[in-house]
This record gives sequence, C-alpha cells and structure tokens, in this order.
Amino acid sequence: MAISRAPSRVWSVIDWVIALGLTAAGQFGVWLGSLAAGSAGPRSVDAALWLVMTVPLGLRRRFPTVVLVTVMTAAVVGFAALYDLSAQTQPDAFLIFLIAIYSVAAHADARQAVFGGVYAAAAIIALDLPAVLAGSVPDDVYAWLLYALAWAAGQALRRRQQHAAALVRRVDAQEAERDQHAQRAAVDERSRIARELHDIIAHSLSVIVVQAAAEQRVLPDGNESTREVLAAIERTGRQALVELRHLLGVVRRTDQGLALTPQPGLERLDELVEEMGEAGLQVDVRVEGNRWPLPPGADLTAFRVIQEGLTNVLKHANCRHARVVIRYGDVDVDLQVIDPGPAEPVPATGGQGLLGMRERVAIYAGTFDAGPHDGGFRLHARLPRDPTGP
Repeated sequence: MAISRAPSRVWSVIDWVIALGLTAAGQFGVWLGSLAAGSAGPRSVDAALWLVMTVPLGLRRRFPTVVLVTVMTAAVVGFAALYDLSAQTQPDAFLIFLIAIYSVAAHADARQAVFGGVYAAAAIIALDLPAVLAGSVPDDVYAWLLYALAWAAGQALRRRQQHAAALVRRVDAQEAERDQHAQRAAVDERSRIARELHDIIAHSLSVIVVQAAAEQRVLPDGNESTREVLAAIERTGRQALVELRHLLGVVRRTDQGLALTPQPGLERLDELVEEMGEAGLQVDVRVEGNRWPLPPGADLTAFRVIQEGLTNVLKHANCRHARVVIRYGDVDVDLQVIDPGPAEPVPATGGQGLLGMRERVAIYAGTFDAGPHDGGFRLHARLPRDPTGP
C-alpha cells in the first residue's frame, strides 16, 4: 500500500512563504498602517516585536513547541510593555496565535502538544486578564473557540499521520519479512538441490570407481596398460568423490563408505501417492506413451515437481482429489498435477515452493508454469529427454 506525501521540502517552502507573508504584513502595518497605534514605544521596537512573532513560524513543523513558546512569550511581554491591555489597545495577533497553536497540536508529540495548548491558553489569559479586571469583555473572547478548534484539528491530523506512518511501517515490515522468507526459501531449496545433485553424482562416481576396481581384479595378466588406465580411473574417481563432499559440505557415514543411495525418482511415485492418500488426498495417476528412463537428476526433478504439486493441493485447495498426468513423448516428458478446485488464495508469504520448482526445471532446460485451470489449479512442467541437446 502506498501513501502519497508531499515532499518535506515543499512543506518547508510553504511554511516560509506563510511566515514571510505575515512578516511583511506586520512590518507594513507597523511602518505604514495602524499596528503601532497606541504603542508606548518607538516603531522600531514594534517592528522587532513583530519579527520575533512571525519569522519563527517558518520553523513551525520542525520545532513546533519552541515556536509557540517564542510567539506567545513575545506577545505577552511585548504587548504588556508597549500597550495598555486594560484598554484593549494591543494589535490583533489572532492569525499568528492560531497557526502556532495548530502547529504544536499537529507536529509535536502528545506531551508537548498538551504543554503547548496549556501554555497558549495561559498566555492568552494573561493578555485578556487586565481587560477583565477592568470590567470589560475582551475583544478576542470569541476567538477562544477557534483556538480550541485549531488545537483539536491539529491533534486529529497528528493521529492520522501517526496511523498512516504505522501503516507504512507495517507494510514495509511485511514486505521485508516476505522478501527474507523468499530468500531463505530459495537458499534452502538451492541447498537441497545441491545435496540431491551430490547424491546423484556421487552415486554415479561410486559406480564408476567400483566397476574400475572390479575390472582390475578380473583383468588377465599381460594387460598392464589397461590395468594402469583402470587404476587411474579408480583413483581419479575416489579423489573426485572426496572433493565433491568437501565442496558441498555433505559428509555421510555409511557402513560401506562409498555406497550412496540415489534420491527418489518416478519409480517411487506409487509411494508418494500412498503417502498422500494417508494424508487424505486421493490421487489418480495416468501415464501415457512409451516410458523411457530420465537422467537421474531430471528423474529426481520430475518426482519433486509432482510432490510439490500434490503438497500444494493438500495445503491450499478445498478438495480431496487430484490428478497426475505423465506423458512420455519422443523428445520430452510432460508432467501435470491438476486439482478440480475451488482453490483458495495462496498466503502472501507462500509461493516459494513453486519458485524452487521453476529453478529445478530450468537446470535441466525444461519449462514450468502454474496457475488456475478449469476452476481449479494446475502445475505443469516439461523436461527434455536430453537436457544437453539443442
């Protein structure tokens, strides 16, 4: 969710335009108008007083409490010194007070806003008190309602800004958490792929090593050159196994040392279907075409794609039935996992499993897509028979 805001620099310019406009109006009133009428001091003192009361308004957003205290204090001290407050001869500073009160309520924190409201009320009372004691009603008595409304409006704006800022922080935190979750899921999936590829490659290397060692034992005498080649194959294979384990950080202790069990493939699809049935998902499997063996890594990827699709049906669909279709073509195998739906929306933090499947399939030059299908959801992948081909 995006919340539009005017740049702070723009608001700062607006504040200074207001402050300088009031300053210009005040100086015009002092030197050419009637603001200094009834003043007991020279015009230069009145001019300085209005400068102190108007110029700080340019900083009303950054330092609202300081600005209000400065304005109200200058008004109380200056008006008391220069004008007869009991006769109500002080000039009108209503707009300046209104802006200062609104600003402290809108832009200061809660405690300072309350302090600013109390301080402003005390200052205005101090200005009106001599007239009240003299038995007259102050001219600005009706302005009190507007001052209160300005303070309340400022408080409402501050709460709205805090709520908007909280929403922005919450959205940012959710996006950061979602990104971190996606990154962790991608890293975990890649680590899993690395481990499984290690098992596949290590299994193939171990077969090569065992066969080379066995062939050396049955090789007739007189074939020393062949024996040396087989020994080199065995030695290189064993070294490659060690380096592979060190590289991927996967060290497994088994009774037979190099005997590593390969990861599951489509041959174990019946076991997966049985597991899903025990979890409450009925799976129909249909195999079309003449079956041919996939390379070990692609076979594992095909198994994982179907496993991910069935797991998604179990987690995110309002149905207890799914269909798996495996089509063997001349150049590729087509895999589909289909549920009839209706599908529930996947949570915002979900979907990393599909990302991992896409990466898996891409390793073997395949294609992958997932999305709505006939009121339900379909996961679809194609894996080429020869991933290294054109």
